[in-house]
Amino acid sequence: MDSFKYIIAIPFFGILLLLYLMLGMSGVDFSAPVMEMTLWSGALWKPTTGDLFVMLGVVTLYLEILKATKTGTASIVEHVASMFVFILYLILFIVMGVAGTSTFLILSLMSLLDVIAGFTITIIASRRDLNMAGSGS
Repeated sequence: MDSFKYIIAIPFFGILLLLYLMLGMSGVDFSAPVMEMTLWSGALWKPTTGDLFVMLGVVTLYLEILKATKTGTASIVEHVASMFVFILYLILFIVMGVAGTSTFLILSLMSLLDVIAGFTITIIASRRDLNMAGSGS
């Protein structure tokens, strides 16, 4: 059961990155509309594949921030892995054609926010734990 917490430590943005690359390399056009829906206002909403990835990125960011509230060895492993995932996003954005899109850049920035929020939340939680331990003496 102890190894299960290290599986949970896999950064979800890494999974999103792999999914984006697999679809992009298979020829999916991220600017192509996925569907059309007429809203009650009469406006026609046509989300693209890229739009759906940004929406999925927002959900992923929420889950990552939620995971960052846990403390322990697994969270440190996850923060380091999240940092490597962000670096990979950044490198791929610069050097890989399929990753040179605004959608990919937005996902990269979400990954950066995940790294910053993860470290910030962990530091604040650690300070709180130290303050509580120190005041109990």
